[in-house]
Amino acid sequence: MQDYDECTAFLGSWGHFQKSVFFLLCASILPNGFGAFSLIFLTDSPSHHCLIPEVNLTQDWREAIIPIKVVNEKQELSRCSRYKLDVVRNLSAWGFIPGRDINVTELEQERCMDGWSYSMNIYHSTIVTEFDLVCNEQWKQPFTATIYFLGVLVGSFFSGLLSDKFGRKPVLFATIAVQTVFTFAGIFSPSWTVFSILLFMSGLGYISNYISAFVLGTEIFTGNVRVLFSSLGICLSFSFGYMMLPLFAYFLRDWKSLLLGLSVPGLLSLILWWFIPESPRWLLSQGRVKEAEDIVRSAAKKNNIEAPQVIFGDTTADEREAQKNYDLFNLLRTTNIGSTTATLCLVWFSLSAGYYGLSLNTSSLHSDPYVSCFISAAVEVPAYISTWLALRNLPRRPSVVCILLLGGVSLYIIQVVPQGLSNLSIALEMLGKFGITAGTSLMFAYTAELYPTMLRNTAAGVCACVSRVGSCIAPFLLQLNVYFKNLPYVILGTLAVLSAFATFFLPESFGRPLPQTIHQMHKRDK
Repeated sequence: MQDYDECTAFLGSWGHFQKSVFFLLCASILPNGFGAFSLIFLTDSPSHHCLIPEVNLTQDWREAIIPIKVVNEKQELSRCSRYKLDVVRNLSAWGFIPGRDINVTELEQERCMDGWSYSMNIYHSTIVTEFDLVCNEQWKQPFTATIYFLGVLVGSFFSGLLSDKFGRKPVLFATIAVQTVFTFAGIFSPSWTVFSILLFMSGLGYISNYISAFVLGTEIFTGNVRVLFSSLGICLSFSFGYMMLPLFAYFLRDWKSLLLGLSVPGLLSLILWWFIPESPRWLLSQGRVKEAEDIVRSAAKKNNIEAPQVIFGDTTADEREAQKNYDLFNLLRTTNIGSTTATLCLVWFSLSAGYYGLSLNTSSLHSDPYVSCFISAAVEVPAYISTWLALRNLPRRPSVVCILLLGGVSLYIIQVVPQGLSNLSIALEMLGKFGITAGTSLMFAYTAELYPTMLRNTAAGVCACVSRVGSCIAPFLLQLNVYFKNLPYVILGTLAVLSAFATFFLPESFGRPLPQTIHQMHKRDK
C-alpha cells in the first residue's frame, strides 16, 4: 500500500483547506465540553429539610421542629427527619415553649411525610429538587451519572465499528444529532425514570462524535499539523466548551432551561456537514479511490495548488486490502496486537476513572459550584499545552509514563496533608487532574498512531468503551469517602501508577508514519 503522506505531500500541510477543516472540526467538539459535566449542575443537591405544612404552629415550634445533627463536625438541620408533627402541634396548642418547657431532643421523630423544602440560594431547580432524589432516593443521584456513562459506553463500542464500516463523517454527524436531540427531549421528562432513559440515549452520542472527529482530523492532517490538532486543537475546544458550561449554568439556574441552552450549540454543529469532507485515507482503505482523489483535488484547488494527473498511482494493493473484512476480533487475533489492545484498555480505564472522578468532585473545591467547575476546566488548558509540546518533541512512551506518575503521586500525597491546609489539598488534587488530563490527551494521539487505517476507529472505539467502564464507577467511587475521606484519591492514584508501568509494554510511534495495513503495524511492533 502506498504511503498516503507522500502521495499528498504536494498539498502542503497548512493551506486554506487544512485551516478550514481544522477549525470546523474544533467547532464541532465544543458541545462535548458540556455533556457529562452538565451533570454537576443537573444532579447537584441543594440544602434541604423536611417541608412543614401550613398548620397552626407557633414560630418557636416551627423553628424547632427540624432536629439538629452534627455532620463533619458542623451542626446543620436534619435533611431526612422531623419531630412528629402531631405531637409538636399539640405541644404548640398547649402553649409549651421548646427548650424551656420541653426537651425537644427527647421527642419522637418521623420521616419527611410532606416532601422537602429546598434552598434556592444557588439553583432554582435541579433534577434532585424536581424528582425528590434525596434521603431514601439519594442513591439515584450518582446512579444518574452512571446511566449516562453506560450510554457513552454503548455508543463508543458501536460508533467505532460503524465509523470503520460507513465512514468517519456520517458517524460524526449522526452522533452529534443523537446527543442534541435527546438532550433537548430530556426537558419534557415527567419522571426520573424517563429522564434517565433519555440521558442514556444522549450518552450514545457523547464522546462518539469526539472520537470520530479526532480520527477524521488525524487522517486528514499530516506532520506537525496532525500533532497540533490531536493535542491542542481538539482538546482545547473540549476544554473551552467545559469552561463555558458554568457560564451557561450561572445564567440558566433552572435545569430545564439549562438543557435547552446546551442543546443549541449541538444543533448549530449539524450545519458543518456541508463543509467537512470525508477522510481520504478511509476512502482509500475501502477501495474508493476516485472519491479520495476528488477530495484531494478539491483541497489542492482551495490551496491554489495544481494537483498531479495521478495522485495515488497503482491502487491494486489498496483494493485487495479493502476486500478483506476487519472487525473487533482483529484487535485480538495476534499476540502483539492483542497485547497492545489489552494494555491500552487498562490505561484508558484508569485515565477515565481518574478524569471523571476528579471532574465530578468539583463541588469540594469551593463553596460556589460555578467557580469550582471553572477551576476544574481551566486546569486543563496548561495540561493540553504541555501535551502539545510533548507530542512535538518527545517520544510517546516516556511522556505518558512521566505524566501519569506525576498525577498518581500527587493524589497519594493528599492523604498526608494536615487538615488545616485545605488549599494545599486542592492544589494537589488539581495537579493530579493536570497529570491525568495530559495523560488522556497523549493517549488519544498515541492510540491513533498505533493502529492501521482499517482498524483505527474500531480500536479507538473499543478503548473508549473500556474507558467508560471507568467513568461509570467514578460517581460511586467518590461515595467511598464516607468510609475514609481520602480513599477515592488513594484508588485513583493507584490506578494512575499502574497505568504508567503498563505503558512500558507499548511500542513507540514517535516520528513514524501512520500504519496503513496490519502488516505495517506488525512490522513496527517487532
